[in-house]
Amino acid sequence: MSTAAGTVVVVGSLNVDQVVTVDRHPSPGETLIATSMTLLPGGKGANQAVAAARRGAATVMVGLVGDDGSAEVATVLLAESGVDVAHVGVVDQPTGLATVTVDATGENTIVVVPGANAAMTAEAVDRVASVVAEAAVVVMQGEIPAAGIAAAARHARGRVVLNLAPVIDVDAAVVRLADPLVVNEHEAALVLARLVPGGAVPADEEALAVALLAQGIRTVVITLGARGAVVAEATGTTAVPSPRVDAVDTSGAGDAFVGALSASLAAGESLLDGVRHAVRVGAFAVQGAGTQPSYPTLDDTLPEVTA
Repeated sequence: MSTAAGTVVVVGSLNVDQVVTVDRHPSPGETLIATSMTLLPGGKGANQAVAAARRGAATVMVGLVGDDGSAEVATVLLAESGVDVAHVGVVDQPTGLATVTVDATGENTIVVVPGANAAMTAEAVDRVASVVAEAAVVVMQGEIPAAGIAAAARHARGRVVLNLAPVIDVDAAVVRLADPLVVNEHEAALVLARLVPGGAVPADEEALAVALLAQGIRTVVITLGARGAVVAEATGTTAVPSPRVDAVDTSGAGDAFVGALSASLAAGESLLDGVRHAVRVGAFAVQGAGTQPSYPTLDDTLPEVTA
């Protein structure tokens, strides 16, 4: 993949990730001794911006950090990766924090304290309306307020990539602007239940993607971790397998996927080709520790899908 022709603007969250490694996840009420603790830059928005920039896209980050020492940690790899951070503002709140617990198999649990991200309101997004309008691809996630997501979608003139993770109460009309909506299988079921209260939710991922498409969403991508992804378009549904790799840490793999997909779309690639690229980027990312530090550049060799 070559440098993207259009700009990716990510409107989203910036956090500091407190990554704690353990042999296994604790049971409720149980205390365990961790094997290590590291502070790393994170937040779904910042992760996706770093991933897009490292895959060759001209990338702009729109978000907020706090007036505290954590802000530098949250933004250091954005700048190093070539992301334009001129539109990352500072507010009188703590920088967002995510506590990530990773076990010996690479599986993780994450608890997020929004902090400054909660101030990404419609008014905050309106102040950068021209930046959003000029983007080839506008990327959003569920770690900022629904009103901020709606404002970004309203200002967007390019393609809207909505990664509704976590699933928050975004207006259905905004969700239907997604092209694509990117969710994992659990999030997909929650989104469909919100769009069709009391309706049946298919267990099969392809049927679930088709059901979301039937609700007026332009295109849908359901990520399936090590199993790859499902792409649903008006022309049909396609399963995209992922390369087989040994996972070290799965945290941030979904963000690597979304960032890489957005870079491909900004370069003019089809959605299906973008997803084929993104599953390889996600597979690369799980082989390294942390989120942003594990994302590949154009100089890295991505794992291949084998039969």
